[in-house]
Amino acid sequence: MRQATLNRVTAETDISLSLNLDAQGGNVNSGVGFFDHMLALFSKHSQFFLALTAKGDLDVDAHHTVEDVGIALGQALDCALGDRSGIARYGSMLLPMDEALVEVALDLSGRPYFVFDGDVQSVLLGEYDAQLTEEFFRALATNARMTLHIRILSGRNAHHIAEAIYKGVARALRAAAALDPTTQGIPSTKGVL
Repeated sequence: MRQATLNRVTAETDISLSLNLDAQGGNVNSGVGFFDHMLALFSKHSQFFLALTAKGDLDVDAHHTVEDVGIALGQALDCALGDRSGIARYGSMLLPMDEALVEVALDLSGRPYFVFDGDVQSVLLGEYDAQLTEEFFRALATNARMTLHIRILSGRNAHHIAEAIYKGVARALRAAAALDPTTQGIPSTKGVL
């Protein structure tokens, strides 16, 4: 079963998360409305089941909550992938959201690397600073042990840019984590990912 459940508790956050790569649905409650919207569409477009509750020090701001959810989701994804046998491994997506256009490429290589190319304004979307998008995906990539490149090709509206990024990464992950019937064993000449 390609699934994982974990609890992550720090002095700043308390997160419970369940992820299933081969089921759909779930619900999210991070206490940050816009972030919940992004996680819900991430779950929908990846076609992963995601159940999440997070309590964070929102009296400070949303930074710790968003980053720690990225850490927890990355750890769950790494665990759910197991030894990564039979997966497609690579995924990419060019995703438009109105005037915004984002390119995502990723490799479930077991080697964490993150590139974020583009400027995001420090604009509040509810309680969510749009610049937290980069922090979330850096934490996700590092803890999922994947190489992730995100390029913002165009866009003016911070909501549209963030949404394009979350959907683009979700779609690329959906492709990369898919079981490929033509792939036998681990998709690497090294024999390990």
